Amino acid sequence: MARHPNIVNKDVVSPLERTHGDKFALKGRPLGMAADSKRLGCTFYQVPPGKTAFPAHVHHANEEAVYILSGTGSMRLGDQQHSVGPGDYVALHASGSAHQLFNTGTGTLEYLAISTMLSPEVVEYPDSGKVSAMVGAWKNPVFRGVYKKDQQVDYFDGE
Repeated sequence: MARHPNIVNKDVVSPLERTHGDKFALKGRPLGMAADSKRLGCTFYQVPPGKTAFPAHVHHANEEAVYILSGTGSMRLGDQQHSVGPGDYVALHASGSAHQLFNTGTGTLEYLAISTMLSPEVVEYPDSGKVSAMVGAWKNPVFRGVYKKDQQVDYFDGE
């Protein structure tokens, strides 16, 4: 009997790899997308020592959670750093504190990132003063843009 399409194994989901400069690196396997999840996302992430997967950010529509599978890290929540390791679960509320997970260990940090998949979504990046907006599904959005917050214009600008 063929395996049900809503059941996937992480080892058969093609990894997405991304690096940027000396700080950012990840390998992610989008499990929720592979299992055709509609309203709940889940990605298996691997982050090498000394790296982080994403800039500090805060979602305004979606709630997110991180579950640490292996390795050790430091979870930034607002202005504070918190040590995390295997078995730790972190709830990240919409419009809560900015968050960012660093791999502080000597081995690969592996975790699940789980989130609601609400649209539209607005995300702020406090360290770089950016904001992003997205409408539609993550893999094929209707609209997505990233902007500097300090470059706001009047509502009627250009009209």
